[in-house]
Amino acid sequence: MADKNFEAPAYTAEGTSRNRVALPATLFDGTVHMPAMHQAVKAFLANQRQGTAATKTRRWVVGGNQKPWKQKGTGRARQGSIRAPHWVGGGTVFGPKPRSYAQYVPRQVRALARKSAFNARARENAIVIVEVFNFDAPKTKQMQGFVEKVGGTDKKVLVLTNGAKPNVFLSGRNLPNVHVMPYADVSTYHILWSDLVVIEQSALNGDAGTGDSASEQTSETSDVARRTSGKAKSAKPAKREAKAKTSAKAEKKSAKSDKAAAKKSAKKKGK
Repeated sequence: MADKNFEAPAYTAEGTSRNRVALPATLFDGTVHMPAMHQAVKAFLANQRQGTAATKTRRWVVGGNQKPWKQKGTGRARQGSIRAPHWVGGGTVFGPKPRSYAQYVPRQVRALARKSAFNARARENAIVIVEVFNFDAPKTKQMQGFVEKVGGTDKKVLVLTNGAKPNVFLSGRNLPNVHVMPYADVSTYHILWSDLVVIEQSALNGDAGTGDSASEQTSETSDVARRTSGKAKSAKPAKREAKAKTSAKAEKKSAKSDKAAAKKSAKKKGK
Protein backbone atom coordinates (compact mmCIF):
# COMPACT_ATOMS: atom_id res chain seq x y z
CA MET A 1 0.00 0.00 0.00
CA ALA A 2 1.33 3.43 -0.89
CA ASP A 3 2.00 5.72 2.03
CA LYS A 4 2.64 8.79 -0.10
CA ASN A 5 4.00 9.93 -3.43
CA PHE A 6 7.76 10.33 -3.11
CA GLU A 7 9.63 13.09 -4.85
CA ALA A 8 13.35 13.59 -5.28
CA PRO A 9 15.54 16.56 -6.24
CA ALA A 10 16.84 16.47 -9.81
CA TYR A 11 20.14 17.73 -11.21
CA THR A 12 22.01 17.85 -14.47
CA ALA A 13 25.35 16.10 -14.93
CA GLU A 14 27.07 19.43 -14.16
CA GLY A 15 25.23 19.71 -10.83
CA THR A 16 22.67 22.35 -11.85
CA SER A 17 19.45 22.04 -9.90
CA ARG A 18 16.20 21.26 -11.73
CA ASN A 19 12.57 20.79 -10.72
CA ARG A 20 11.81 17.95 -8.34
CA VAL A 21 10.86 14.65 -9.96
CA ALA A 22 8.10 12.29 -8.83
CA LEU A 23 9.48 8.80 -8.22
CA PRO A 24 7.62 5.88 -9.87
CA ALA A 25 4.93 4.51 -7.58
CA THR A 26 5.51 0.91 -8.67
CA LEU A 27 8.86 0.93 -6.88
CA PHE A 28 8.51 3.70 -4.30
CA ASP A 29 5.30 2.72 -2.54
CA GLY A 30 6.58 2.99 1.04
CA THR A 31 7.18 -0.74 1.58
CA VAL A 32 10.05 -1.44 3.97
CA HIS A 33 10.40 -5.13 4.86
CA MET A 34 13.17 -5.47 7.43
CA PRO A 35 13.43 -9.32 7.51
CA ALA A 36 13.81 -9.48 3.73
CA MET A 37 16.56 -6.85 3.78
CA HIS A 38 18.34 -8.65 6.61
CA GLN A 39 18.23 -11.96 4.76
CA ALA A 40 19.46 -10.40 1.51
CA VAL A 41 22.37 -8.55 3.14
CA LYS A 42 23.38 -11.59 5.19
CA ALA A 43 23.39 -13.77 2.07
CA PHE A 44 25.33 -11.15 0.08
CA LEU A 45 28.08 -10.96 2.70
CA ALA A 46 28.19 -14.73 3.08
CA ASN A 47 28.56 -15.17 -0.68
CA GLN A 48 31.61 -12.90 -0.66
CA ARG A 49 33.51 -15.36 1.54
CA GLN A 50 36.08 -17.53 -0.20
CA GLY A 51 35.86 -20.29 2.38
CA THR A 52 39.56 -21.18 2.13
CA ALA A 53 40.39 -21.14 5.85
CA ALA A 54 42.08 -24.40 6.81
CA THR A 55 43.83 -25.88 9.84
CA LYS A 56 45.74 -29.12 10.40
CA THR A 57 44.63 -31.83 12.74
CA ARG A 58 47.23 -33.96 14.52
CA ARG A 59 47.34 -36.42 11.62
CA TRP A 60 48.52 -33.71 9.19
CA VAL A 61 51.12 -31.95 11.39
CA VAL A 62 54.66 -33.01 10.52
CA GLY A 63 56.46 -34.97 13.25
CA GLY A 64 55.20 -36.60 16.40
CA ASN A 65 55.54 -40.18 15.20
CA GLN A 66 57.78 -41.16 18.09
CA LYS A 67 56.76 -41.26 21.72
CA PRO A 68 58.60 -38.32 23.38
CA TRP A 69 59.64 -40.36 26.44
CA LYS A 70 58.95 -43.74 27.86
CA GLN A 71 55.65 -44.49 29.56
CA LYS A 72 56.92 -45.03 33.09
CA GLY A 73 59.82 -44.06 35.29
CA THR A 74 60.39 -40.42 34.33
CA GLY A 75 58.03 -38.84 36.86
CA ARG A 76 56.37 -36.85 34.15
CA ALA A 77 52.91 -37.22 32.68
CA ARG A 78 52.61 -39.84 29.98
CA GLN A 79 52.68 -38.51 26.44
CA GLY A 80 52.25 -40.25 23.14
CA SER A 81 53.09 -37.51 20.60
CA ILE A 82 54.44 -33.98 20.55
CA ARG A 83 51.75 -33.13 17.97
CA ALA A 84 48.81 -33.75 20.29
CA PRO A 85 46.36 -30.80 20.49
CA HIS A 86 47.54 -29.68 23.95
CA TRP A 87 51.14 -29.31 22.78
CA VAL A 88 52.53 -26.09 21.34
CA GLY A 89 52.80 -26.69 17.60
CA GLY A 90 50.36 -29.57 17.82
CA GLY A 91 47.24 -30.18 15.79
CA THR A 92 44.02 -28.18 15.98
CA VAL A 93 40.80 -29.76 17.17
CA PHE A 94 37.61 -28.90 15.25
CA GLY A 95 39.37 -26.17 13.26
CA PRO A 96 37.99 -24.63 10.07
CA LYS A 97 38.17 -26.55 6.82
CA PRO A 98 37.62 -25.27 3.27
CA ARG A 99 33.89 -25.12 2.59
CA SER A 100 31.26 -23.07 0.82
CA TYR A 101 29.40 -20.34 2.70
CA ALA A 102 26.99 -19.69 -0.18
CA GLN A 103 23.41 -18.86 0.71
CA TYR A 104 20.47 -18.82 -1.69
CA VAL A 105 17.71 -16.23 -1.44
CA PRO A 106 14.54 -16.69 -3.52
CA ARG A 107 14.10 -14.24 -6.35
CA GLN A 108 10.93 -12.67 -4.97
CA VAL A 109 12.60 -12.13 -1.58
CA ARG A 110 15.55 -10.45 -3.31
CA ALA A 111 13.16 -8.21 -5.22
CA LEU A 112 11.28 -7.30 -2.03
CA ALA A 113 14.53 -6.53 -0.19
CA ARG A 114 15.78 -4.32 -3.03
CA LYS A 115 12.47 -2.48 -3.17
CA SER A 116 12.48 -2.02 0.62
CA ALA A 117 16.00 -0.57 0.53
CA PHE A 118 14.99 2.00 -2.10
CA ASN A 119 11.94 2.97 -0.05
CA ALA A 120 14.04 3.30 3.10
CA ARG A 121 16.32 5.79 1.33
CA ALA A 122 13.32 7.60 -0.15
CA ARG A 123 11.85 8.07 3.33
CA GLU A 124 15.15 9.66 4.40
CA ASN A 125 15.15 11.99 1.37
CA ALA A 126 18.44 10.37 0.35
CA ILE A 127 17.63 9.83 -3.34
CA VAL A 128 18.79 12.20 -6.07
CA ILE A 129 17.86 12.02 -9.76
CA VAL A 130 20.36 13.08 -12.42
CA GLU A 131 19.19 13.86 -15.94
CA VAL A 132 21.91 11.98 -17.83
CA PHE A 133 25.61 11.23 -17.33
CA ASN A 134 27.40 12.27 -20.51
CA PHE A 135 31.07 12.42 -19.49
CA ASP A 136 33.21 12.70 -22.61
CA ALA A 137 36.28 11.38 -20.79
CA PRO A 138 37.13 10.06 -17.31
CA LYS A 139 37.55 13.03 -14.98
CA THR A 140 37.67 12.53 -11.22
CA LYS A 141 37.45 16.27 -10.58
CA GLN A 142 34.19 16.48 -12.51
CA MET A 143 32.65 13.64 -10.50
CA GLN A 144 33.86 15.15 -7.24
CA GLY A 145 32.33 18.52 -8.12
CA PHE A 146 29.03 16.84 -8.99
CA VAL A 147 28.96 14.94 -5.68
CA GLU A 148 29.60 18.13 -3.73
CA LYS A 149 26.83 20.02 -5.55
CA VAL A 150 24.20 17.33 -4.86
CA GLY A 151 25.05 17.30 -1.14
CA GLY A 152 27.23 14.21 -1.02
CA THR A 153 30.15 15.73 0.88
CA ASP A 154 31.33 13.45 3.70
CA LYS A 155 28.71 10.89 2.67
CA LYS A 156 28.90 7.49 1.03
CA VAL A 157 27.41 8.06 -2.42
CA LEU A 158 26.06 5.34 -4.70
CA VAL A 159 25.78 6.36 -8.35
CA LEU A 160 23.50 4.20 -10.51
CA THR A 161 23.82 4.62 -14.26
CA ASN A 162 21.65 3.44 -17.14
CA GLY A 163 23.81 0.52 -18.23
CA ALA A 164 27.59 0.36 -18.16
CA LYS A 165 29.26 3.75 -18.62
CA PRO A 166 33.06 3.39 -18.41
CA ASN A 167 33.77 7.13 -18.28
CA VAL A 168 31.46 7.62 -15.30
CA PHE A 169 32.86 4.55 -13.56
CA LEU A 170 36.47 5.64 -14.04
CA SER A 171 35.60 9.17 -12.88
CA GLY A 172 34.42 7.88 -9.51
CA ARG A 173 36.86 5.02 -9.04
CA ASN A 174 39.46 7.07 -7.13
CA LEU A 175 36.92 8.65 -4.79
CA PRO A 176 36.83 6.53 -1.61
CA ASN A 177 33.21 7.31 -0.71
CA VAL A 178 31.76 7.06 -4.23
CA HIS A 179 30.66 3.79 -5.82
CA VAL A 180 29.48 3.74 -9.46
CA MET A 181 27.61 0.78 -10.92
CA PRO A 182 24.78 0.02 -13.38
CA TYR A 183 21.27 0.33 -12.01
CA ALA A 184 20.43 -3.25 -13.05
CA ASP A 185 23.29 -4.65 -10.96
CA VAL A 186 22.52 -2.89 -7.68
CA SER A 187 21.81 -5.06 -4.67
CA THR A 188 20.21 -4.45 -1.30
CA TYR A 189 23.63 -4.31 0.33
CA HIS A 190 24.87 -1.51 -1.94
CA ILE A 191 21.76 0.60 -1.34
CA LEU A 192 21.95 0.22 2.43
CA TRP A 193 25.71 0.85 2.37
CA SER A 194 25.19 4.29 0.90
CA ASP A 195 24.04 7.49 2.57
CA LEU A 196 22.97 9.06 -0.73
CA VAL A 197 21.71 7.29 -3.87
CA VAL A 198 22.11 9.08 -7.22
CA ILE A 199 20.03 7.49 -10.00
CA GLU A 200 20.11 8.31 -13.68
CA GLN A 201 16.59 9.23 -14.78
CA SER A 202 16.55 7.03 -17.89
CA ALA A 203 17.49 3.98 -15.80
CA LEU A 204 14.73 4.66 -13.29
CA ASN A 205 12.07 5.18 -15.96
CA GLY A 206 13.14 2.16 -17.98
CA ASP A 207 12.85 -0.30 -15.07
CA ALA A 208 9.65 -1.40 -13.36
CA GLY A 209 11.66 -1.21 -10.16
CA THR A 210 11.41 -4.61 -8.53
CA GLY A 211 14.45 -6.16 -10.17
CA ASP A 212 12.76 -9.53 -10.62
CA SER A 213 9.35 -8.34 -11.77
CA ALA A 214 6.21 -10.37 -12.34
CA SER A 215 6.39 -9.58 -16.06
CA GLU A 216 9.75 -11.33 -16.24
CA GLN A 217 8.32 -14.32 -14.43
CA THR A 218 5.32 -14.49 -16.77
CA SER A 219 7.58 -14.14 -19.80
CA GLU A 220 9.72 -16.99 -18.52
CA THR A 221 6.69 -19.20 -17.94
CA SER A 222 5.22 -18.29 -21.34
CA ASP A 223 8.53 -19.15 -23.01
CA VAL A 224 8.58 -22.50 -21.25
CA ALA A 225 4.97 -23.12 -22.26
CA ARG A 226 5.74 -22.26 -25.88
CA ARG A 227 8.72 -24.61 -25.92
CA THR A 228 6.78 -27.47 -24.37
CA SER A 229 3.81 -26.92 -26.69
CA GLY A 230 6.15 -26.80 -29.68
CA LYS A 231 7.77 -30.04 -28.58
CA ALA A 232 4.35 -31.65 -28.13
CA LYS A 233 3.25 -30.51 -31.58
CA SER A 234 6.44 -31.80 -33.18
CA ALA A 235 6.09 -35.07 -31.28
CA LYS A 236 2.56 -35.79 -32.60
CA PRO A 237 3.54 -36.19 -36.30
CA ALA A 238 6.49 -38.35 -35.29
CA LYS A 239 4.18 -40.64 -33.31
CA ARG A 240 1.78 -40.88 -36.25
CA GLU A 241 4.61 -41.81 -38.63
CA ALA A 242 5.85 -44.45 -36.21
CA LYS A 243 2.35 -45.93 -35.92
CA ALA A 244 1.98 -45.98 -39.71
CA LYS A 245 5.33 -47.77 -40.09
CA THR A 246 4.44 -50.38 -37.48
CA SER A 247 1.04 -51.00 -39.08
CA ALA A 248 2.66 -51.38 -42.53
CA LYS A 249 5.12 -53.90 -41.12
CA ALA A 250 2.27 -55.84 -39.49
CA GLU A 251 0.36 -55.92 -42.78
CA LYS A 252 3.43 -57.24 -44.63
CA LYS A 253 3.91 -59.98 -42.03
CA SER A 254 0.24 -60.99 -42.24
CA ALA A 255 0.42 -61.09 -46.05
CA LYS A 256 3.50 -63.33 -45.92
CA SER A 257 1.83 -65.67 -43.45
CA ASP A 258 -1.29 -65.86 -45.66
CA LYS A 259 0.87 -66.77 -48.68
CA ALA A 260 2.68 -69.48 -46.74
CA ALA A 261 -0.63 -70.96 -45.53
CA ALA A 262 -2.01 -70.95 -49.11
CA LYS A 263 1.09 -72.81 -50.38
CA LYS A 264 0.77 -75.48 -47.63
CA SER A 265 -2.90 -76.04 -48.42
CA ALA A 266 -2.13 -76.34 -52.16
CA LYS A 267 0.54 -79.00 -51.48
CA LYS A 268 -1.87 -81.01 -49.34
CA LYS A 269 -4.52 -80.95 -52.06
CA GLY A 270 -1.98 -82.04 -54.68
CA LYS A 271 -1.00 -85.06 -52.61
